[in-house]
Amino acid sequence: MAKQATQHPAELKGPDGLVFAHASEAELARILNFYRIPWEYEPKTFPLRWGETGQPVECITPDFYLPTQKLYLEVTTIKPRLMAKKRRKVRLLQELYPHVKIRLFQNRDIHQLMWKYGQQ
Repeated sequence: MAKQATQHPAELKGPDGLVFAHASEAELARILNFYRIPWEYEPKTFPLRWGETGQPVECITPDFYLPTQKLYLEVTTIKPRLMAKKRRKVRLLQELYPHVKIRLFQNRDIHQLMWKYGQQ
């Protein structure tokens, strides 16, 4: 995921100076740390489609993995009209890897967490 030019680089830094692709990911990492929820950032890439030679041509790398919950989180703040592609990838991941639990966090989910936990 590319960094947006409108974001200040400090917004992309999370706990321990880790640089995130988006400020919402850094904020979620801070919330997870506050509640002492162990997490890993982008620990695994899942191939979704393969080309004729057997090489992956489409993949998804969920943003977070919560090992104690065995749950992946994909964080997105893109506009609702652009969500179809992201939802399709998450749905395909669930079909191809039924043992993998994943939840798509949308813009409103992040804002609700930030508001609920006093981060806004």
